[in-house]
Amino acid sequence: MSSSSRRRALLTSLLTAVLTLSTLVTAPANAETAGVPLPSADPFYRPPAPLPPVAAGDILRSRPIVAKALVLPFPVRAWQVLHRSTNNQGAPNAVVATVLVPHTPWTNGPRPLVAYNIGTHGLSSNCAPSFWFRAGIEYELALMTLALAKGWAVVVSDYEGSATTGPHTYTAGRPTGHAVLDGVRAAQRLPEAGLDPKGPVGIWGYSEGGLASSWAAELQPGYAPELNVRGVAAGGVPRDIGNVGYKIDGGPFFGFFLAAAIGLDTAHPEMRLEKVLNAKGRKAFAEVRNQCHAQWTPPYAFHRISEFTEVPDPIQLPQFQKVLAHNRLGTGTPAIPAYVYQSVNDEFMPINDARQLVRGWCSRGVRVQLRESLLSEHISLAVTGAPGAVHWLADRFGNRPAPSNC
Repeated sequence: MSSSSRRRALLTSLLTAVLTLSTLVTAPANAETAGVPLPSADPFYRPPAPLPPVAAGDILRSRPIVAKALVLPFPVRAWQVLHRSTNNQGAPNAVVATVLVPHTPWTNGPRPLVAYNIGTHGLSSNCAPSFWFRAGIEYELALMTLALAKGWAVVVSDYEGSATTGPHTYTAGRPTGHAVLDGVRAAQRLPEAGLDPKGPVGIWGYSEGGLASSWAAELQPGYAPELNVRGVAAGGVPRDIGNVGYKIDGGPFFGFFLAAAIGLDTAHPEMRLEKVLNAKGRKAFAEVRNQCHAQWTPPYAFHRISEFTEVPDPIQLPQFQKVLAHNRLGTGTPAIPAYVYQSVNDEFMPINDARQLVRGWCSRGVRVQLRESLLSEHISLAVTGAPGAVHWLADRFGNRPAPSNC
């Protein structure tokens, strides 16, 4: 078999793996009959109007929940919090986060808290991680278990608009980073969780979660300087959404770029996305904005950007370039060490983008350990790279010097 044939077979296998997740996407209907209402029918997700004049990270409402792994309750204490955060324009908004705390007592100072940031779920409110926890279909819980097993607490943000006022501002860096940091604040301000506001914090995520983690790290010195953040572990990081669009154009995961365009347009109305779409594009964007990733992947596989727009390459339009530049990672400087893990064969993220992000951080004095994987691609590294990320965070919580290969 030729190398191109092997790669095509690999991509087909990956697409098949994504399609198997479609069974999870249909599960919410069953969850609703089991007593878990869809977010659109759950008053918890409706922010007060107007929002009260409270600080970023303050809790607007909270509730205890049962987090499930399939049909079985997961052995942690769990809550959901609707908290105040900040949108792309600097105005207050409301975001939901889920807080998980192990039953095991923590006796070695304040219990560490990890902001675990979810990879792409989708734009529909039915894809919100907080809903998937209650429905028993949050598959990334398996990765969070690596942190929970160490006795660390975990907070998982839905990000802006995921199940509140949507759609989700997918791939928009600043509101996503704000949501992560304010989720940490909310978790530490939840009395029942028993977390110390001065306790150690780690930030960790992959793919969209890598974007969220990196943006949180860059924004933290100015936005949430009071947090005791020890380090950020970010994998599969989409540094430049325009470059990601070119890489997946015509490939099996092209639908993710349609979703990214919707997310950026939601955060940046000045993009005027609607004005460059043709009839096919308007239909596609209307569909994708109400879907989860397993729903948009099959119908839009192997399509191209130019099929949906009135111009051959909308990425190069001045208003698009301005928005992409505003959401390009690497313009900020984390005040904490970083661990970046990336597949050389990543079918979404160009490896040179990850290297450029790391070079930029290194040049400004950030201690960065970059781990490049040759024996993986985007999806598999999310799993195989997780133990290394957790080990690195454990060293940061243990006050061991951060390694660097800058």
